[in-house]
Amino acid sequence: MTGDGEPGPLAGAGTLHVVGTPIGNLGDVSPRAAATLAAVGLVVAEDTRRTRPLLTHLGIHVPCWGLPAPQEERRLPRVLERLQRTDVALVSDAGMPTVSDPGRRLVAAARAAGHQVVVVPGPCAAVTALAGSGLPADRFGFLGFLPRSPGRLRRAVAEAGSGTLVFYESALRLPRTLALLAPQLDRRTVVVARELTKRHESWETGTAAELLLAFAARPPRGECTVVVGPTPAAGAELP
Repeated sequence: MTGDGEPGPLAGAGTLHVVGTPIGNLGDVSPRAAATLAAVGLVVAEDTRRTRPLLTHLGIHVPCWGLPAPQEERRLPRVLERLQRTDVALVSDAGMPTVSDPGRRLVAAARAAGHQVVVVPGPCAAVTALAGSGLPADRFGFLGFLPRSPGRLRRAVAEAGSGTLVFYESALRLPRTLALLAPQLDRRTVVVARELTKRHESWETGTAAELLLAFAARPPRGECTVVVGPTPAAGAELP
């Protein structure tokens, strides 16, 4: 047992490597990530159709199994059995596994079984958008993908508080989400970062109401990360 009461690493057992992958630009894959993916005996991916092209781009030929969110629990035993014999890399379609992506159950199960878990840091859309938003980033709340129910959506944002918030939203649902949140967010600055690190990356800034009008004229496309600034102090002007 380790000092914190968890089992120590299993002798001869494999290590689970949690590997961050590019969120768009393949040039963002780190040398360490590429070396790790080439060295393991198995890559476990959110969607093999997204991961195999990355492995091919890197010239890596390693078995790749799918671990989509709906089937993660059912497929865990098979992955853990393989982890007894070889190192395994966990990746998601883009960014860091387990951050609004599958993999949390595998990481928890691997730790519980005594396997070493090593994280190979990589890109993250939430942090990338936050860094480029110009909004306060010393503290922030990450909401992942918001609930689809209007009531639950508003409640999730209300419970997150008045500080900087970051969440993911599809371009298709973004106008509806902004419409639902516009009265609630009032004068708070909203930054929509779209298609981060890709050729058509774009940034839009305004209040939720202003962005709703802008997107009515030019519907957004692609993957969106939304950053909401803190509630402005009384009498303060928007940046």
